[in-house]
Amino acid sequence: MHHAPVSRRDFLMAGGALVISVMVPGAVRTALGQTPVGGKPPLTPDELDSWIAVLPDGSVRAFFGKMDMGQGVDVAIGQIVADELDVAFERVDVVMGDTAFTCNQGGASGSTAIQNGAITLRYAASEARRVLLDRASQKLGAPVEKLIVQDGVVSVVGTPDRNVRYGDLIGGQYFQLKLEWNKRYGNPLVAKGQALPKKPSEYKVVGHSIPQGVVADKVYGKLRYVTDIKVEGMLHARVLRSPTAGCGPVTVDESSISSIPGARVIREKEFVAVVAEHEWDAVRAARALKVTWAPPCTPFPAMESLYDHIRQASVTGREAPVNQGDVEAALKSAHRVIDAEYQWPFQSHASMGPACAVADVRVDHATVWTGTQKPHFARDGVAKLIGLSPEKVRATWVPGPGSYGRNDAGDAALDAALLSKLTGKPVRVQYMRDEATGWDPKGPAGIYRGRAGLDAQGNVVAYDFFAKGFTRQDVATNESDPKDTLVGQLTGYPPKPTVIFQVPAEAYEFANKRCGWECVPPLLERASPLRTGHLRDPLGPETHFGSESFIDEIAHAAGADPVAFRLKYVKNPRHAAVIQAAADKAGWSRRPYPNPRRGKGNVMLGRGFSYTERNGTIVAVVADVEVDRRSGRVWAKRFTVAHDCGLIINPRGLELTIEGNVVMALSRTLFEEVKFDRERVLSVDWTSYPILEIQDAPEQIDIVLINRPDLPASGAGEPSTRTVPAAIANAIFDATGARIRRVPITPERVRAALARA
Repeated sequence: MHHAPVSRRDFLMAGGALVISVMVPGAVRTALGQTPVGGKPPLTPDELDSWIAVLPDGSVRAFFGKMDMGQGVDVAIGQIVADELDVAFERVDVVMGDTAFTCNQGGASGSTAIQNGAITLRYAASEARRVLLDRASQKLGAPVEKLIVQDGVVSVVGTPDRNVRYGDLIGGQYFQLKLEWNKRYGNPLVAKGQALPKKPSEYKVVGHSIPQGVVADKVYGKLRYVTDIKVEGMLHARVLRSPTAGCGPVTVDESSISSIPGARVIREKEFVAVVAEHEWDAVRAARALKVTWAPPCTPFPAMESLYDHIRQASVTGREAPVNQGDVEAALKSAHRVIDAEYQWPFQSHASMGPACAVADVRVDHATVWTGTQKPHFARDGVAKLIGLSPEKVRATWVPGPGSYGRNDAGDAALDAALLSKLTGKPVRVQYMRDEATGWDPKGPAGIYRGRAGLDAQGNVVAYDFFAKGFTRQDVATNESDPKDTLVGQLTGYPPKPTVIFQVPAEAYEFANKRCGWECVPPLLERASPLRTGHLRDPLGPETHFGSESFIDEIAHAAGADPVAFRLKYVKNPRHAAVIQAAADKAGWSRRPYPNPRRGKGNVMLGRGFSYTERNGTIVAVVADVEVDRRSGRVWAKRFTVAHDCGLIINPRGLELTIEGNVVMALSRTLFEEVKFDRERVLSVDWTSYPILEIQDAPEQIDIVLINRPDLPASGAGEPSTRTVPAAIANAIFDATGARIRRVPITPERVRAALARA
């Protein structure tokens, strides 16, 4: 059965829940047999109906052009909409990431779901309430200022029996109302009506800890993931990747899989795949197919010389966005100069499951089911690849194994679309473990050099911090253009990297301060398993591992307490308050640093501090660690996190998000490094790419939430990620007196550092 699009009219009239994986005409019935007044408004940001719908039973449906990656964003959006419309939270259903029903708000990206995405939902809900009150005023014969709303029931002040329900005012009908739109898509999109949103003092739902209902479905195996999508008549596919990076197929022996029922080869230029009616047959065919690949071209340097390669590589672009005073002159006249370099490796997304996607491409339209965090952009990329207009392609987001950036989900979606076009059948692409870890876009490797000058009294007179590494957008942040996907590059779309890196984000006020970066060329221009892209908090952990470790080294050289040193140079009161809050909660005292009792016994104890900012969110972290002298094992036993992201929507959801940040960043700091040789990536499974396991998780994470309802809500999905690595490294120094400047901080590197200390 072909899964054709469901009309928005039928969708609005349905009283039941959204079935995200299967949309079959006739399966969704109108609840009361009503026909919405007027035609269907276009799905554009300037239509109120693109954002809010009131169903016949008075419940509300909010259409959100982003999606949740595990932080409970849909819960927060539901809270915001419920507050603005004066309905119970339980009566708000949030539809996410389906291009048939939502506008492109940029997908999940940059911790912008609340910071950017919620703005229009708040405005739209506020405007919908204004329209509903106007209608109620006419129906009840009372001025708007004499009306109150309780759970979607509008009544006249003093005469509660004079009332009308939202469902009776508009249920199942369209608002047919224009909004003022800034004519931008993606994260910057903003649309608003005449109504002003409520003041924080009027919130009744925002600010409360409402749990994620989806967690129980995940725990009990009830949630449908993208891997569960099935379309009648679909083929299963496996894609073959070259054993040596950069080497295309020369010959393909299709007869080598002739014994496997229904299996056949699909080849388009350098893209090679097999399809079969049964998944195991596709797996067998992929293993059995004989392909002659071009001779190895050894595109990569030896792994042990990676950082030498970066130091010596030519520069494709540079910037110094922070440049105050005369740094070089101040360094020359300084009483003492501190100089240090920090190194960060390539890292994989290492999503818990390999990517999967299903595509059904027809002559005049196509449908894609994908776990990507940017389905609107996946739609655009698929459209370009298969030769349809974006309006003829529907991409439906279905939960996948997670991504936090640009992982392999986008590649799987475009693989499936091309294979569906070439076979004329729906196609399900499922990657294998080695493909997911080996071929996903990687977080970039880089080196970070800090130089600082101190006067005779230990004051900072110069600060210079420079990064050099691979761009964080060798492939773009989304798959809206085939050139940024493996299948696109293998079928003739030339890559076009964006040269971009990062400088530290903090508020240190040094009289002479310079921060800049340089980018180096990719190791392989096309279809590379070491192509770089966004990984959770793009370049945040890397940059601030270097910068906040270096701040700690300067403090030590100046003979200053690390917290007191930071407070001395951070004049911004909001930033200073976060630093102080973390120190207070952790019981930070001004004892000598590093720990004077380090080295006593085989288990050494230390604490470290770190502070950063990200797009308006300020975070400070104290890490308490144990270092085992004999094994070199580091256990980050306790973290204390102070977090200021402006207005807090859901406190418990925010705490859980911070905890997730801490654990993931801890894993990246202690364990994660992509290994490779001259020809290929060697990290292809959980043995060759280890991640944090339960015995290495923190014993305790204490969180101080600083709520600022007078400020807009800013992001929380990433900021604390960048703050963790340096806190760990600084704690190790406190415990051992050994400074470790390379990630991951493995037991071998700890033992080597201890031997040198």
